[in-house]
Amino acid sequence: MNTQFRKGIIELCVLSLIIEKDCYGYELVEKISEHIEISEGTIYPILRRFIKDKWCESYLQESQEGPPRKYYKITMVGASIYKKQLSDWLEFNKSIRSLLKIGDEGEQIRVYK
Repeated sequence: MNTQFRKGIIELCVLSLIIEKDCYGYELVEKISEHIEISEGTIYPILRRFIKDKWCESYLQESQEGPPRKYYKITMVGASIYKKQLSDWLEFNKSIRSLLKIGDEGEQIRVYK
């Protein structure tokens, strides 16, 4: 997948996962990697910025598999940002699908001459 496409949507993916439930960094990488190729080096700078901007908070929780894990939890600010970004993404996606003449099921409906 194009790097620029990924870069533009990863923040929304992270917010989507932590609004659903508190997650630790590697867990986010694993879940997102099921759909788009990313690395740990992509996620952690985003999480640091989310904390700085008060979109999420972090806390440590004991782990049975090693040292305590740092979990990330959405804040009210983060939830509000998520809703706005999701709305923007859905509108953008709808507009691009229309421009490219792609139907709801992913079929291209453009007729080539």
